[in-house]
Amino acid sequence: MTLEDIEDIVLVGDPPIRSQRDSGDVALRRRIKRNENNSRPNESSDTVVPVGDSIIPGTQQIYIKTWGCAHNNSDGEYMAGQLVAFGYRLTENRNEANLWILNSCTVKTPAEDHFRNLVEAATAKGVRVVAAGCVSQSRPSADYLSGVSVVGVQQIDRVVEVVEETLKGNTVRLLGTKKVNGKKLGGASLELPKIRRNRLIEILAVNTGCLNQCTYCKTKHARGELGSYPVAELVARATTAFTEGVVEVWLTSEDLGAYGRDLGVNLPELLRELVAVVPSWGRIRLGMTNPPYILEHLEAMAEILNDHRVYKFLHIPVQSGSDMVLSDMKREYSVAEFDRVVGFLRERVPGLTVATDIICGFPTETEADFLGSLELVRRHKFPSLFINQFFPRPGTPAARLPRVPTQEVKSRTRRMSELFRSYGTYSHQLGLRYNVLVSELSHDGRYYVGHNDSYDQVLVPPRPEFMGKLVRVRIVEVGKHFLKGEPLNLVSTEPWFSTEWCLSRSRSTSNPVRLCISLFLCFIFYLALKFCCFNQSSFSLLQFY
Repeated sequence: MTLEDIEDIVLVGDPPIRSQRDSGDVALRRRIKRNENNSRPNESSDTVVPVGDSIIPGTQQIYIKTWGCAHNNSDGEYMAGQLVAFGYRLTENRNEANLWILNSCTVKTPAEDHFRNLVEAATAKGVRVVAAGCVSQSRPSADYLSGVSVVGVQQIDRVVEVVEETLKGNTVRLLGTKKVNGKKLGGASLELPKIRRNRLIEILAVNTGCLNQCTYCKTKHARGELGSYPVAELVARATTAFTEGVVEVWLTSEDLGAYGRDLGVNLPELLRELVAVVPSWGRIRLGMTNPPYILEHLEAMAEILNDHRVYKFLHIPVQSGSDMVLSDMKREYSVAEFDRVVGFLRERVPGLTVATDIICGFPTETEADFLGSLELVRRHKFPSLFINQFFPRPGTPAARLPRVPTQEVKSRTRRMSELFRSYGTYSHQLGLRYNVLVSELSHDGRYYVGHNDSYDQVLVPPRPEFMGKLVRVRIVEVGKHFLKGEPLNLVSTEPWFSTEWCLSRSRSTSNPVRLCISLFLCFIFYLALKFCCFNQSSFSLLQFY
């Protein structure tokens, strides 16, 4: 195998050459030792040597660690799938691994600190490392990444090559952007092998990059400009996921609302196509969308969010309650526009859950600006609020601004947290009954976690028969971040026993043949139901909710 487009392969040692490649050699530059004065002797005399196979690829154990957003987690799942398909074994114990893949996040300084610490720990142990994710994409020249292989965010389909070469002692860096006819793609193929961390949840990245230039954000440096996957490819991936046993599809990206602007389509068009292939027992969860783009589609979004197959949930980060600060952040919307989005959708979508983000201590934020943020939270009483201290990210415009004193930033963060804890969000739901789709295990392992239509977190007893099913529950306890449900019964997930399924399928297709088939199934179901009514002793297990 000849790897002609491997970028920057550097020999970091002289492994014993046991055999030469049969079908071409990879030309590698020998590392040049420096003189005592740290100068490179005879710069033009770099020696090119072939490196042969000194290991058997696909026989090693690989440890994968991922930080950050759902998009990053999806990338990690794709890398895991390819490695296992090639024969590598995954391990949760990094001390047993021959190589670590560290999939980084650049949003916050603490996440990068954890990433750097593990890179340095691996280097100290002599363990091979492949850096992935947004930190290594945006800062491949960081000192602690010297001699470390890097697979870029749009090159995850090449992870097997990078791992193979790294295990041989080579440093490989693939950081390119995938393009066709000069146009950026959404990323690697959606048809790659994938190992889901949760077999019931498909994380589907619909686009990469964004259209904004937020002054505090480093992610744009890594993910770049907007690149969207075509609608047909996303629908095909979702369809496959449901046939593989998935019950939830999480749509993710750096900005879901910007989807398709590079392709001449928009988010509502994509969602309508996706909803049409979701079984009646399945769900779609929408990811983060910035206010400017959803403003254009409020009516359409309200209609889509009212479909029972879509969780009534939106993550709309506001970041500040001050127009001046929003302007300095280059957020491209006002507080009034954010209020309009939230107010309109809450009115049109009963039970809608809106999550948001607040940054405390942005460099130009005054006390008056911060009071505006407090008032915004007090006004909307968000049930889910991500409170972040401002951290200057290297290379961003905001990092060059004079900072608010650290103690003041901490004080504002504490005050915002106290406000959030001061109001209840779920007390009115005590005693209510919901159908809850169970798909996760709680962090402490004591409960299964499900979600109702509003994507409220509902804890239920960990009975194996509940996992992946709709369970009818009565709310018996409420907390700040959860509901606790008493199971009443399992809700049938067989679509053939649901009139709602027949009707939803007939509504969700414009194909005349499929429409006729759906209506015919409804008629058959009606006849069966009528038969049951005259045979009280038969079909007594049928229940309707």
